[in-house]
Amino acid sequence: MNNRVAGETGRKLFESSVHLSRCRSEKGSTGCSTIPLNGVNPADENLAIELSTTELRAVAAYAVSCAEPALAIFEHVRPDDQRPRAAIEAAQTFAEGAKRTKLIRDTAWAAHRAFQETRDAGQVAASEAARAAVAAASAAFLHPLAKATQVLHILGSAAHAARAFELRAGDEHIEKARNLASPTVVSVLTRYPPAPAGRGRAGELLRTLDTALRQPIIDAQPDELHDQGEGPASVPAVREGER
Repeated sequence: MNNRVAGETGRKLFESSVHLSRCRSEKGSTGCSTIPLNGVNPADENLAIELSTTELRAVAAYAVSCAEPALAIFEHVRPDDQRPRAAIEAAQTFAEGAKRTKLIRDTAWAAHRAFQETRDAGQVAASEAARAAVAAASAAFLHPLAKATQVLHILGSAAHAARAFELRAGDEHIEKARNLASPTVVSVLTRYPPAPAGRGRAGELLRTLDTALRQPIIDAQPDELHDQGEGPASVPAVREGER
């Protein structure tokens, strides 16, 4: 794939990641249907799932924690370029309780340009670190729809950070990312279909992490899940006012 095509593909993916999905609330109803854990039918991609603001913040915090270590890789080759760091800091602010604002979108676009510039300069590890920052910011815009592509919002920062470390020194970042995932993040992840195919080596790493995080629930027996309190989530949807 040439740089122009790759850039266009990245642009479309990013535009999709920051597009706000809307789950309109009605009096007495969240307007969203509930899908049990691991009960998502991949064919039902237009079904809404329930996702609380607290859960969305937990996903953003996880994405930040996975992307942040890779900043050192980017800043080693571009010490004066703060665009990826700004995107991560904006996502962290949202994770800590601030409203989701245009700042997250703007810093993510800036980090995306940093990714393109380092990619075009042949600084591949740094470009992957910048993409991890973009993905961290994009996590705040996780859509409450049962689409496999939404897994990219949850695990994308971990996958691109892992690729950056892999290119730099073969560091195993995926296992670290698995250990960073809280029960809330795993709960949200398992409401979505498995990660989609494609997207090169970063996609492979993402699917490895996706499978690893789902495995404890897959392996557990129904009685064990009941004892652990696992089951269908029933939480308020993200409200319009919190967009």
